[in-house]
Amino acid sequence: MSVRRSTTGCGAVLAVALLATGCASGIQPRDDSQVDYSLDVHLSGTLDTMGFGLGDDVATVRDADAERALGHDVHVQMAQGALDTQAFLSAVAAGDPPDLVYASRDDIGSLATQGALLPLDRCLAGSGTDTRQFRPTALAQVTADGHVYGVPEFNQLQLAMASTRLLDRDGLTMADVNGSDWRAMARANEAMTATTGARLDVMGVDAKLPDSFWLWTLANGARPISEDGRTAHLDDPRVVEAVRFAVSLTEPEGGFDRVKAVRDAADLFGEDNPFAAGELGAEPMDNWYVNVLEDVSPDVRLQFDAFRDRRGEPIAFAGGSAWAIPVNAADPQLACRYAVTMTSVQAWEDAARARLAEGTKSGKQFTGLLTANTVADARIERMALDQAAEQGRGGDDQWVQAVRAIYTANEHAVSAPANPAAAEFAKAWQDGVNRVLNGQASPEAAMRDAQRVAQRALDEGWAEQDR
Repeated sequence: MSVRRSTTGCGAVLAVALLATGCASGIQPRDDSQVDYSLDVHLSGTLDTMGFGLGDDVATVRDADAERALGHDVHVQMAQGALDTQAFLSAVAAGDPPDLVYASRDDIGSLATQGALLPLDRCLAGSGTDTRQFRPTALAQVTADGHVYGVPEFNQLQLAMASTRLLDRDGLTMADVNGSDWRAMARANEAMTATTGARLDVMGVDAKLPDSFWLWTLANGARPISEDGRTAHLDDPRVVEAVRFAVSLTEPEGGFDRVKAVRDAADLFGEDNPFAAGELGAEPMDNWYVNVLEDVSPDVRLQFDAFRDRRGEPIAFAGGSAWAIPVNAADPQLACRYAVTMTSVQAWEDAARARLAEGTKSGKQFTGLLTANTVADARIERMALDQAAEQGRGGDDQWVQAVRAIYTANEHAVSAPANPAAAEFAKAWQDGVNRVLNGQASPEAAMRDAQRVAQRALDEGWAEQDR
């Protein structure tokens, strides 16, 4: 086992400098070339993790598998709650990082650039982990300068969801609101929207801006950033057009202020959610919301489809999480074993079986898990469809429809590329979209300004990494 030691150069008092400048040169990374990552090595000690908690059955089942893989002589200690990147970087700068962190894949490139993460090439090779199983877009998000810095976990993406009752009432179909025909979507939005004076009673189509910015740009055949993560495309005319159209959907609803007020007041996780209350016609929404709706509104008539680009092809924007080992972690062996077991096909299957069994008892359709592992995804999708067949659910069953939509979207999902300025880039486009939503700037002006800010951040970030 390796022994925790202090770093030189960037001490604890210079943690802020590490955050601001990526003081990688001040961190003396420990050479892990002598660490044996093979799965037959007996392990002992304490594994300190940060950013992960046992919040649900999927986490609990996989954690049990991972702790069995670590063995009885290892104690897992979790600092639960979302990863605080500033606290984490301060710990790295002080030479006292946790052994394993659970972070958004968006953050991995930036953390790696700042010298805070250990490359996982030896961990993955030594443990026999086949990286070809990981979804390519997810793996690309955690790869920098040819090295893998995170073990991908989960995919989260958006689907088109709609109220069957409101569609039927106005003679509409899912094709009118799944993104494939923007003129049809605008007409559907106007048809389903209902207001009383200054009150928005029914939101026809919620564009879900600013969160769904990437989705709308992808649907219009554009990407906000180049695939190598070096060049912003926020002022691309297709991006500007996508923003203009998505924002225009708020106009029949009384503007973004009304839309936001309705969103903020909505009982999203309760029986009186917007679909159940008849207050929402359609929206692109994250795939996990299918489970919420099945739990709290199983009898509400809904329709699901993959969101579509303007050619009618499925499209999704995916994000997710990853496990990463901090540079100078005291126990990279323990961290590696835990991370690769948590993301193994077997662990995902165990978690899926547990959730499926629980749902079967209550007559619920298992809607799958998006794991960022292509082998696990295929097996879990099959489990979900087999359960549907056993329960006599046909292809027109709305929850079976949801399963098919989820996995169709997953096969066509795009992710943001790894880059050292992911947070700054995201803030640039969010600020730009919000300025348009709030009537502070035209789409052209807002995205032109956002482009300037984003490109400057990317140039500075890459210059730091290239040094």
